[in-house]
Amino acid sequence: MALVVAGQDTLGTAGTFDVTFPYDSTVVATVGAASAAQMNSAIAGAAAAAGPLSAAAPFERADVLRAVAEAIERDAVDLAAGVTLETGKPITEAEVEVRRAATTMRLAAEEATRIGGTVEPIDAVAGGEGRWAEARWFPLGPVAAITPFNSPLNLVAHKIGAAIAAGNPIIVKPAPATPLSALSLGRLTVASLDDHRLPAAAVSVLPCGDDVADRLVTDRRIKTFQFTGSTGVGWQLASRAVLTSKRLLLELGGNGATIVHRDADVAHAAARCSIGGFLLAGQVCASVQRILVHRDVADTFLSALVGQVRTHVLGDPRDRRTTLGPMINAAAASRAERWVADAVAAGAELLVGGPVRGTLFPATVLTGTDTTMQVACEEVFAPVVTVERYDDFDEAIAEADRPGSGLQVGLFTSDLTLVRRLYSAAHVGSVIVNDVNSWRVDPMPFGGWGTSGYGREGLRREIRQQMDERLLVQTIPPRPATSGAVPTRGDQS
Repeated sequence: MALVVAGQDTLGTAGTFDVTFPYDSTVVATVGAASAAQMNSAIAGAAAAAGPLSAAAPFERADVLRAVAEAIERDAVDLAAGVTLETGKPITEAEVEVRRAATTMRLAAEEATRIGGTVEPIDAVAGGEGRWAEARWFPLGPVAAITPFNSPLNLVAHKIGAAIAAGNPIIVKPAPATPLSALSLGRLTVASLDDHRLPAAAVSVLPCGDDVADRLVTDRRIKTFQFTGSTGVGWQLASRAVLTSKRLLLELGGNGATIVHRDADVAHAAARCSIGGFLLAGQVCASVQRILVHRDVADTFLSALVGQVRTHVLGDPRDRRTTLGPMINAAAASRAERWVADAVAAGAELLVGGPVRGTLFPATVLTGTDTTMQVACEEVFAPVVTVERYDDFDEAIAEADRPGSGLQVGLFTSDLTLVRRLYSAAHVGSVIVNDVNSWRVDPMPFGGWGTSGYGREGLRREIRQQMDERLLVQTIPPRPATSGAVPTRGDQS
């Protein structure tokens, strides 16, 4: 399959790699890998396209993105099938992702026309008299985005949509396991740029090795570096990207928690946790991993949760009855299986679970865990949740706010005082009330504190973080002196 290099379909020249269906490991596509020369061509194309794209009127960039949204909807069946084949995501979840990607592009189009600016009251102080000032936002220049496997269409839509809306070219390096959706979206965007007579070289999608991708970190022509993925890799790349004066946007996930207080609607909380912990087999950056339940309702909650979790259907993600598909590969499943086994050996109780078959990992619920166990203190990134009891709400806050949990926290309660206490204390990007910590819609600011990230996704924030503010100060010339003569009637309007 061809790459998208500066708006052109081009065969990769650094070898090929297979994209496999996680359910049965069959090869669904063979994709070329970009070479160092092709990466340089992409960066050069992006640098050349930066001027014309930034000069395009906001409505023109918005028109490009609306057309991409329409193309996504037109190709929705094929795109959803492709998402399922490369990720193993159940087809019903893949269809949701396609709809979200179209919405993301429309949101980006709307935000493109709202960038605007402000009038600054500089004459509010002595020395500012006789001057006007306005501040406007201008695109920084080419963006590099490295994206993960778990949302191969919508997360790429966020990156491409925000960049085009801001007036910035973009180069996307998709996860090697899931490049197909990114390549499809890249081609749809290139076609729309061509149709609207804007530079197609503004978009490149380059599956490639880490050595080639390193240019995205080190090349000074790249002005913004975005990374969605694991904490260790993200911060390592960021530490090098800042050396070339890049703007950083990092979304790095974490070990997320949801609190169920004693006044919660327990049945609703259990139903939501049974979904939030197992979407895409738990391979979601904000997945429900740790559930903290007040002791007064813990037994009732556990009974409801276990009953809900047992209804998950594990199997072929192309089957509409399947609610839990495979993990991305056997190595990931084996690692998570080992973590669960280690926890059980150390005293944790397995309430729901079973043997792992290749990439098929049954929905798993543990209790009796502690912070010495990897399933409790690290991001498991698998269909595994732990449930632990608490007595005091401050105890629950402290547990939910452990290092590495800085993305989102969920809280089920009707007590607004508790909501405010958690909101004031938790070092997280979002507090989600009466829903799980994995809840998200695409317009909202989304990102983490501390090791969980830097900056925010969500179209308005993404666009603004790829731009910089520039102030214009204009001195108003004094009025010319007049003779003081009174105008005649003919001079008056």
